[in-house]
Amino acid sequence: MDRVLQSKTNRRIAKDSAMKWLFGAIVAAILGITAFLFYGIGADGVERLNLSFFTNFGSRFPEKAGIKAALIGTLALMAVVIPVSMFLGLCSAIYLEEYAKKNKWTSFIEMNISNLAGVPSVVFGLLGLTLFVRALSLGNSILAAGLTMSLLVLPIIIVASQEALRSVPDTLREASYGMGATKWQTIIHVILPSAIGSILTGSILSFSRAIGETAPLIVLGIPVIVQFLPTGPLSTFTALPMQIYDWAKRPQPEFADAASAGIIVLMAMLIIMNGFAIYFRIRSEKKLQNR
Repeated sequence: MDRVLQSKTNRRIAKDSAMKWLFGAIVAAILGITAFLFYGIGADGVERLNLSFFTNFGSRFPEKAGIKAALIGTLALMAVVIPVSMFLGLCSAIYLEEYAKKNKWTSFIEMNISNLAGVPSVVFGLLGLTLFVRALSLGNSILAAGLTMSLLVLPIIIVASQEALRSVPDTLREASYGMGATKWQTIIHVILPSAIGSILTGSILSFSRAIGETAPLIVLGIPVIVQFLPTGPLSTFTALPMQIYDWAKRPQPEFADAASAGIIVLMAMLIIMNGFAIYFRIRSEKKLQNR
C-alpha cells in the first residue's frame, strides 16, 4: 500500500515539475522573441532618431522623411479620444453599476458591451466611415477619426470602470448613507475617489490601444503623407501608425529604417502612458490603505 501511495506521489511531483518547466519555457520563448524584435527595431531605427526626423514632414525621399505632421496629428487625435471616451465610458459605467436595476435587460446590455470589446478594429472603422465620414460629412478629419477611435475603446473603458466601481467596499457606501448623504453625493465623494485609480489605469491602457491602431484610420481614408499641421478638429491629418504603415510597405531599405524609428517613438509614447497607469494604480492603492 505504501509503495502505491509513494508511486502516485512521485507521479504528481513529476507532473508538477514538467508543467513548471513547460510554462517557464513558454514564457522564456515569448520574452526571447520580444527581445529579438525590440533589438532588431532598435538597431535599424536608432540612427534615424535625430532632430530632423522630428521636425521634417513626410517625404518620398527617405533621407528627408520625418514625423512632424504624424506626431502632432497623433496628439490631436488623442485630444479628441481621451475626453470623449472617458466621459461617455465613465457615465455609462456609473449608470450600469449604481443606478440600473439588476435584471435580464441590464445583463443583456453588459454582455453585449463585453462582446464589443473583442470586435475587430476594422469593424469600428467601417462604422466610423458610415456614421461620421458619410452621414455627418466630417470627412477624414481629426474629429471623425477621434470619434471612431472613441467608439473602439469605449467598451474597454466601460468594463474597466464597472470593475473598479464594483470593487469599492459596500461598507463605504453604507457609511456614507448613514451620514445622510444622497446617492449622487456618495458617488461623487466616496465611490469615485476610491475607484478613480483603477478607472484611470484601465482607461489609459485602452488609450494605448487607440494610439497604435491603424485599421480604422485606413478605412476612414486618413492620408499617409501630409505637408502641413492640423489647424482644427475638422482639419485633415495623419497619424504615426499610418506613417509607419506607409514606410514599412515601401521597397527602399531606408524607409524601413525610418519605420523602425517611428516604431521606437510610438513605443516610447506607449511606455509613458503605461507608466502613468502604474503610477495612478499605486497611488490609488496607497490612498485606500491609508483610509
